[in-house]
Amino acid sequence: MILLHDYWRSSASYRVRIALELKQIAYERHDIALLEGLQRAPEHLARNPQGFVPTLEIDGAVLTQSLAIIDYLDATRPDPPLVPRDPLARSHVLAQALVIAADIHPVDNLRVMKRLQSQFGADQAARDDWYRHWIYEGFDALERMAGDGPFLGGEAPNLADICLVPQMYNARRLEMDLAVYPKLVAADAAAAAVPEIAAAHPDRVRPTA
Repeated sequence: MILLHDYWRSSASYRVRIALELKQIAYERHDIALLEGLQRAPEHLARNPQGFVPTLEIDGAVLTQSLAIIDYLDATRPDPPLVPRDPLARSHVLAQALVIAADIHPVDNLRVMKRLQSQFGADQAARDDWYRHWIYEGFDALERMAGDGPFLGGEAPNLADICLVPQMYNARRLEMDLAVYPKLVAADAAAAAVPEIAAAHPDRVRPTA
């Protein structure tokens, strides 16, 4: 059994769900309620020392960090490929993905938001403004890095799109003006039309209880 420990609205978890769906890998979900602090529970820390999500139990191993998990899936289940094999194309896709995964997401995640509140007294409006700032800064660059589509990564969805889709979801939650990013909006729309990507959407996995 392949078991994904994730949180329904976590961007990093969303990435891994998309990768699993694109590769048509059957899995079960175990929801880790981040807002309740369950990521710090001893049993979760035992499987993920950082206390983060996602964590994937697969092939007798326990994997952490979304991009590392996706890299493992791409190495062990190569179809469809999520990172190009050509070195130059690979570098371009990784650069697109890392704008989000390394530059936008880390400064906008839950623990940073909590620190802004506890150390600096930032209210919800200030935290939302912080969140939007870093998405805008990253998207400004990513729009210029986008090719001719239809997907952000090219002719087929790949790692760049796997990172883009959750970040676009976050941007819409924050009611950001995305009209200034026509290439990103088009790539996101193309991705949303892929059934496997649609199946990973937070609304499809959100706990009902």
